[in-house]
Amino acid sequence: MASKGNGRGLDLAREKMRSAGVDEVAIDTFAHYYRLLEHGETGMIAEDSIEPLDMEALDDVEVADDVAAEAIRKTAVIKLNGGLGTSMGMDRAKSLLCVRRGLSFLDIIARQVLHLRQQYDATLPLMFMNSFRTSADTMAALARYDELPVEGLPLEFLQNKEPKLLEADLMPAAYPKSPDLEWCPPGHGDLYTALRGTGLLAQLLDAGYRYAFVSNSDNLGAVPDARVAGWFAASGAPFAIEAVRRTPSDRKGGHFARRKEDGRIVLRESAQTLDADKEALADLGRHRFSSTNNLWFDLRAMTEALDARGGILGLPLIRNVKNLDPADPGTPKVIQIETAMGAAIEVFEGARTIEVGRDRFVPVKTTDDLLVLRSDVYDLGKDFVLDQGGDKVPYVALDGDFYKLVGDFDKRFPEGAPSLREADSFTVEGDWTFGRGVKVVGEVALNATSAKRVEGGTVLDEQEKHG
Repeated sequence: MASKGNGRGLDLAREKMRSAGVDEVAIDTFAHYYRLLEHGETGMIAEDSIEPLDMEALDDVEVADDVAAEAIRKTAVIKLNGGLGTSMGMDRAKSLLCVRRGLSFLDIIARQVLHLRQQYDATLPLMFMNSFRTSADTMAALARYDELPVEGLPLEFLQNKEPKLLEADLMPAAYPKSPDLEWCPPGHGDLYTALRGTGLLAQLLDAGYRYAFVSNSDNLGAVPDARVAGWFAASGAPFAIEAVRRTPSDRKGGHFARRKEDGRIVLRESAQTLDADKEALADLGRHRFSSTNNLWFDLRAMTEALDARGGILGLPLIRNVKNLDPADPGTPKVIQIETAMGAAIEVFEGARTIEVGRDRFVPVKTTDDLLVLRSDVYDLGKDFVLDQGGDKVPYVALDGDFYKLVGDFDKRFPEGAPSLREADSFTVEGDWTFGRGVKVVGEVALNATSAKRVEGGTVLDEQEKHG
């Protein structure tokens, strides 16, 4: 679908970004995508242009201990930390949420890295890509870890921001009532733009690092594992992504495939799938692997690719249409130009994927996920790595009217999460509060039309309970 632009919109957007102090590399990258929008680019990937992708599994790969240790010593760790957790009612960095034993995501990430430094005698620098909204809170929370910063490298760098564009004419949107809402992040594909624009890519190479491991801060399974680092280093690949087998809960999510035209691996997001191809997207037998968003890349290869492209990696466009004020459907429709960092896989010839266990993919997108993480489904070891206690992760669905927001969720589990290690599924409809030491076994569904309480020590087993 072609969008109506007149060139004036791009000029105004550039001026707006410069006035806000946005980096020139980011402005040039934005201009590249603006022109694609003007020419009607949608970023869609048709089913008949791709074929299913198979891959090797980490469990089947031999990695020598010395290769793993050497690789992790040359690795820098980057966590994407720009999210506020607004979908769960938060107004600060999601990574500040308490997970276990009074520790937040940030606490656990910091302790994982500090432990690995000791284990492998590695420098293993840790950096957070923050947004202007998460920076202050994050840096304040990390201040207690005196030994975390690595000399000569920052603990954080900021993702860029760009103007939202009116869908009608691609002009930068104005919203004097709340000027912050005129801006949006460019998606996590901005990682490469920000690394280059801040000079951090060059800094890491100059300091002797060869590899970067990137993951989301809300995925505590994404430990910078030396074995995966060793596999990546030995592969000689310029770029790689860890993949997991798709499950029914991933039907609507993105997946890996191979492009017929040139044989490159692509990552197709649901937003890049035509309506006619939604059935193929949901076919777990056809497209069997989805991304963990745990990425590995060779810093030299990334620098060379950016140099060759004038600083613009050229990731596929994601055209995200929303209301100017997401909370007000009466506000105009705007386009947010986004890219996905995993889509860089198609830029690099010889890029790889590897299947890993679900223990490396434990994202928290909802309070359903948070309940599982706080329960006994996972143990937190001395190395601060999550260990899945049982052989399965139960399906959890909590009533959004009472549990969607973290504040409401916490009130209903005042003495901690129930035991879910022996649960297959746990569905809660209505307003239930849980006492200490509740245990869920098998498939349990609770349903209530008025506020109810499950007393401490109760065992809920294979039942549908109405209150």
